[in-house]
Amino acid sequence: MSVRRVLTLLTTIVGVLALASPAVAAADPVWRPGTPPLTTPWTHLVGPDNALPEYPRPQLARQRWQNLNGVWEFAGAAAGEAPPFGRPLAERVLVPYPIESALSGIQRREDRMWYRRTFLVPRQWRVGRDARLRLNFGAVDYDAVVWVNGRQVTTHRGGYDSFSVDVTDALTPTGPQELIVGVTDLTDATWQPIGKQRNVPDRGIFYTSSSGIWQTVWLEPVAPANITALDQTPDVAGAALGLTVRTSGDTAGLTVEAIAFDGSRAVGRVTGAPGARLRVPVPDAKLWSPDSPFLYDLRVRLLRGGRVVDEVGSYFGMRAIGTARGADGRLRMTLNGRILFHMSTLDQGFWPDGIHTAPTDEALRFDLEQHKVLGFNTVRKHIKVEPDRWYYHADRLGLLVWQDMPAMRLSDQPPPPDARAQFERELRTMVDKHSGFPSIVVWVPFNEGWGEWDRAETGRIADEVKAADPSRLVDAHSGVNCCLSKGDSGRGDILDHHQYVGPASPVPTATRVSADGEHGGLGLEVDGHMWFGEGHAYEMAPDPATLTRRYVENQRDVLTTAQRCGISAAVYTQITDVEHEVNGFFTYDRQVRKLDFDQVRAVNEAIIRSADGSGGGPAPGPGTPGADGIAYYPFSEGAGTVTADAVGDHDATLTGGASWTEGHPGPGIQFNGSTSTVDTGAGILDTAGNYTVAAWVKLDSLGGFATAVSRDGPANSAFFLQYSGADNRFAFSFTGVRALAPAAPETGRWYHLVGVRDVAAGSLTLYVDGQPAGAANACDGDPGTGNTVIGRAKFAGNPVDFWRGAIDQVHLFDRALPAAEVAALYASGR
Repeated sequence: MSVRRVLTLLTTIVGVLALASPAVAAADPVWRPGTPPLTTPWTHLVGPDNALPEYPRPQLARQRWQNLNGVWEFAGAAAGEAPPFGRPLAERVLVPYPIESALSGIQRREDRMWYRRTFLVPRQWRVGRDARLRLNFGAVDYDAVVWVNGRQVTTHRGGYDSFSVDVTDALTPTGPQELIVGVTDLTDATWQPIGKQRNVPDRGIFYTSSSGIWQTVWLEPVAPANITALDQTPDVAGAALGLTVRTSGDTAGLTVEAIAFDGSRAVGRVTGAPGARLRVPVPDAKLWSPDSPFLYDLRVRLLRGGRVVDEVGSYFGMRAIGTARGADGRLRMTLNGRILFHMSTLDQGFWPDGIHTAPTDEALRFDLEQHKVLGFNTVRKHIKVEPDRWYYHADRLGLLVWQDMPAMRLSDQPPPPDARAQFERELRTMVDKHSGFPSIVVWVPFNEGWGEWDRAETGRIADEVKAADPSRLVDAHSGVNCCLSKGDSGRGDILDHHQYVGPASPVPTATRVSADGEHGGLGLEVDGHMWFGEGHAYEMAPDPATLTRRYVENQRDVLTTAQRCGISAAVYTQITDVEHEVNGFFTYDRQVRKLDFDQVRAVNEAIIRSADGSGGGPAPGPGTPGADGIAYYPFSEGAGTVTADAVGDHDATLTGGASWTEGHPGPGIQFNGSTSTVDTGAGILDTAGNYTVAAWVKLDSLGGFATAVSRDGPANSAFFLQYSGADNRFAFSFTGVRALAPAAPETGRWYHLVGVRDVAAGSLTLYVDGQPAGAANACDGDPGTGNTVIGRAKFAGNPVDFWRGAIDQVHLFDRALPAAEVAALYASGR
């Protein structure tokens, strides 16, 4: 029987079991849903008798089971409170919806809580005679303690992973069995991994928390020796599925049998010992891909002689994720040996009615289906882990998944050692428990600087994830350029930058592909469909037509960046609005499409089709030879308001109180830090090609940003030769990318700064006093559309970062100076 037929049968069986073995509650089970600020198309379909009735674990499916979702008793709890054994609780909660959600019927926060219900064990399961009874939880956020008939049977820490316990020895011989679950969830009051959850949503990028039981709870009878997990790794080159069958109980004398099916036809069979690494033959494999997501069914049995002791149904996909160089020589991601661009959205997995829990399985599938409708082939599951059925739907639909580890809270203080250890335990568990889903192709341990404590430790963790699962790529740090990041560890398979509205343009290295891990964030408010009645985005549009136009323009920039810079992936923010964020393709309630989906699909498919590794764009020319460049401002006049350069025809104007001072050597220009600039009156540099910018600089004070030389763009400077107040370092920068000096500068001292842009290498290099001081990986910056300016920058359309001190001897070159010429320029004193 195929796994699809098994799952269909299981859905029917649960209804039969519910009739045969109804739950017995200690009080009148009245549940009343709350009223969410927004309702989805599925909100009204949820009720006490149909709370997520589907079998919850498709990759380890059993035919006999009992769903415990439905109405439970509930009460808030105090720290240290005794469990309410034999005592009915006053409120009713609908499991498995988190208590903050309207669908739970509670719709409020509690740090501590009790759940209580009773259940009957079907006689035909022969529990205690031929079978053991396992109690399974999909996920409980965060600390859980479980009692059956007053006996503590297990504890669990972790809000995103499943756990299971044998409760056989706690059962009474007959009658109702009392089940109590105590939960503590302090969310961002602790260092626990929480992703985007906050006790108090911030009307920004953090959302309502999800406490308590938020995934399916179920019972199933198992043999005393039984199968607990299947470790599956497709080996496309070897035409086989690597399989390890994990078991519990006494398996002495037992044999594992695994058979792979294409429909009803067996294509491969293997037998071996439990716990041994087996290879299931898959000859002439049908490969899994977004265009053809073929899945094989898998039947696994434990046998004693010819007798079946235990049996589970599963499935797998044959696919290989890797890297290879394109025709342009740059490293790119491959699927099944062919370069494939990952066109993705950021998917937060939040719902206005169920918060972390989708109201129905149809709703859970809907967001993934819409990715395909919109022409995406990838989804980045953003700092949340979903129920197993979400990955099952991704497997069936053919969506590549980048799986984030839920982050600890964002803080300028490092997490304590015990929190770091717990984070790593939960990361290892996430990788281990999701390793069988063919859709998952990338693990992402860290997002930006959220919860990160040390750059070297980030690298170590990435190495350990790779060692645990070498069949997938590891993105050690998505958004390594952003937001309290400790910097690039150099580890993992992917160099990942974030840039809004972007796209980001990191260049592949010799050993790592590059990716735009987040960009976009284009927003539109839709009256009557907003969580707070208003919203925000990185760039707002007034109407759907404008939003669609800007999306298409932004995605065309993605294609240019993919061709010129070699990025392998781009992640657009985001599939739906979430609370205050209104930058989705859908409103948060999934009721309104905000863009023209046909245009979205067309440009997305064009990116996937054309970002094929062939490259694009001509190589930059050799530039103008000579030691002075194409423009040189020695500031040697020492008086007046206009200075003429010694090379080109570009005169410069002193404005905003810029004045003459003692320079290096001779006269220089003094800047007041608030209004002073020297405007060259022209763009001078072609910032799409190679260039070099040099200046002698002196700072009067440290603190905020101060820019010595820049060129204006439409919204931001095309480049910044600057002092970065965020880092207390000199820097040569693009928006979101900085080549940083290793040490803080001193005030009142002259320094020689040189910024070199090399298009072919995709690099920014900073020199300080003739020596290489820092480098960064970047392809395209913001376009230079305005004048080259000395003494300030431009950001978000406004003049910013005015220089505080003196500047002298400014050189502009239309080529990337090699290190020897930079050293000679410094030695010349010019």
